[in-house]
Amino acid sequence: PDSFDPLVGDDYFAYCKNTIMHIRDQSRCGSCWAVSAAEVMSDRLCVQSKGKIKRQLSDTDILACCGEYCGEGCRGGWPVKAWEWVKENGVCTGGRYTAKGVCKPYAFYPCGNHTNEIWYGECPKSSWPTPKCRKACKFGYRKPYEQDKYYAKNVYVLPNDEAAIRKEIMENGPVQAVFDVYEDFRLYKSGVYKHTQGRKTGAHAVKIYGWGDMRISNSTHTFVVRYWSIANSWNRDWGERGYFRMVRGEDNCGIESMVTAG
Repeated sequence: PDSFDPLVGDDYFAYCKNTIMHIRDQSRCGSCWAVSAAEVMSDRLCVQSKGKIKRQLSDTDILACCGEYCGEGCRGGWPVKAWEWVKENGVCTGGRYTAKGVCKPYAFYPCGNHTNEIWYGECPKSSWPTPKCRKACKFGYRKPYEQDKYYAKNVYVLPNDEAAIRKEIMENGPVQAVFDVYEDFRLYKSGVYKHTQGRKTGAHAVKIYGWGDMRISNSTHTFVVRYWSIANSWNRDWGERGYFRMVRGEDNCGIESMVTAG
């Protein structure tokens, strides 16, 4: 189809809408590789179980325990390694900072000024330190850590092919993608993002959950802008209530060249 949005209407993955809608907050830690991996795994667990398993999986478990295999924790890591680690070791349940009824909630509070989020405190000047790996659930959670785990059955990187990525999302659920971040992305407020100016400042991992077309008209022409629908992990105050749209089919910032799923 021309558009696919599980958050609108009940046509697609209606039984997983609340899971897919969940926007995370990575706080002042370069954990996007673990956060978006856990998000996509949570969504796929729901989609592939036809809505029977609705659990948020723990980004902190991956961030803290994957260690050097995945990269440098809060200083960045490799999404595909996160998947491979979960295939081998499993990942326990998680959720937002202070989440109840889960094994390992997120390690860091949402920091800095928020309008829609609870105020916890200022951000540290540089970054939070990577949390220590604890092979145990938080105090009071009844299930033992090893019994709380879910595993990836397989792991694969999709070809750089917009149609193949759409097919994968429609059949099996959201996917994880990595793109190069340029200065102009920091200025994003709404609409469809396309890199036009500024230097490269790093890379970022996110969840692609759908796509669509937007018609833009001026006095003489009507253009169709094709886009991906993407969930970020910078809380709901950022962008379009935590989401953003990026131009589709042009490998903008490399968004289509490193797409991981399982």
